Amino acid sequence: MSKRYLLGFDVGSSSVKASLVDADSGACAASAFFPESEAPIKAVKAGWAEQEPESWWNYAKLSLQKIMADTGAKGEDIKAIGISYQMHGLVCVDKDLQVLRPSIIWCDSRAVPYGEKAFEAIGEETCLGHLLNSPGNFTAAKLAWVKENEPELFDKVYKFMLPGDYLAMRLSGVVNTTISGLSEGMFWDFREKKVADFLMRYFGFDDSLVPDIVPTFSVQSEVCAEAAKELGLKEGTPISYRAGDQPNNALSLNVFNPGEIASTAGTSGVVYGVLGEINYDKKSRVNTFAHVNYTEQLDRLGVLLCINGTGILNAWVRRTIAPEGISYADMNDFMATVPIGSEGVTIIPFGNGAERVLENKEVGCSIQGVNFNKHGKAHLMRAAQEGIVFSFCYGMEIMQQMGMDIRKIHAGKANMFLSPIFRDTLAGVSGATIELLETDGSVGAAKGAGMGCGFYKDNEEAFASLKRLAVIEPDESKRKEYLQAYAAWKERLTALAK
Repeated sequence: MSKRYLLGFDVGSSSVKASLVDADSGACAASAFFPESEAPIKAVKAGWAEQEPESWWNYAKLSLQKIMADTGAKGEDIKAIGISYQMHGLVCVDKDLQVLRPSIIWCDSRAVPYGEKAFEAIGEETCLGHLLNSPGNFTAAKLAWVKENEPELFDKVYKFMLPGDYLAMRLSGVVNTTISGLSEGMFWDFREKKVADFLMRYFGFDDSLVPDIVPTFSVQSEVCAEAAKELGLKEGTPISYRAGDQPNNALSLNVFNPGEIASTAGTSGVVYGVLGEINYDKKSRVNTFAHVNYTEQLDRLGVLLCINGTGILNAWVRRTIAPEGISYADMNDFMATVPIGSEGVTIIPFGNGAERVLENKEVGCSIQGVNFNKHGKAHLMRAAQEGIVFSFCYGMEIMQQMGMDIRKIHAGKANMFLSPIFRDTLAGVSGATIELLETDGSVGAAKGAGMGCGFYKDNEEAFASLKRLAVIEPDESKRKEYLQAYAAWKERLTALAK
């Protein structure tokens, strides 16, 4: 009997990764990504960031060739395809489905004034009450920039798309999108359960620009003859799942239910929690989108908190403060000699630019409470990690104010989650159990495809093989110490952020 595989693509701004998952065992058979060095981002002007969508297609093709060769898989062995992608990008195509201009990707800031003007003109209550966010620098505002600055090109736009929609279009020849995708672009009205007419009218967008909407888990389209020939796939293979990278990361960690959290802590940190009712933060310190299992009948919202100053602070501490040549593992052992709360030293970790969680204030990184006769390198190292955790918990409090009951945090065993102090402090302050799991975005997309085509009946079956690497429970005997340290940190942050 031949193997049955599920194929997942993860379209990032640095590379495109592909994974083949054995549909029966749930194990990843092979993964590859291209390019091996970071993909180029064009910055024609300050604050701009663009990529050629065709390059994503080429990287996907190369990644697929590699994993097919590594496994000996044939096109007919692949039963479904899922796609994860960098969020908030804009791709414009004409009636012949030809790309009209480079994609304006997530980190491009040119559209900020368009979003701000829309927020003011439409009104805070309408935007937050219906979009759950300010129009900000999201896909709708980027399309408005094109309309005003490239009117002749805009007149040729047949459909706008997100990066994942583009890859699906290249695979199938069909243009469509999801509610989750529309919500991340600010096109979805959560109160009316339809495309946000008021925003479309404000920006002067015709309704015909919106792609057809398909469920996140469904046979959204099928591989066309042209793509099958080019990629070595079987014509008619279903494309049955699509989601932005943060909702997909949550799916990859089996985060579907209210109160569950998916977290990453690399250079920057993300906390993504599931909310079971429509709500928003009045100060827009977090963003709210439709989660992968949101439907018009079931409210499942993904609340996204991003902290810029995360692993980048830990790396700075290792490079600047820690003994020369020390490894991260040795650094963790060294700082463990210092008690919870770093004996009064606190570090505010916001030295990587303005933070949305602080209402876009730029308070910088600061070290407070140092006693020259008492504190040393280990205190500073521990205070840095505690400060990063406390910033996560500060954002999680906003989520709790929105009605989220945080009980469990799912994360990959990578980056800051490799540190016992980081993990124990996060569990100790939040009171949540932390589960460290072995997965990644392209594997999650493959399993999402298995759910979408009906191979798996639900997420529990799809992720039954998800490997749990560690479980960290809050240490109730130390909870008071953790909360006291957090309170001291928060008091100093409040004084800075006034």
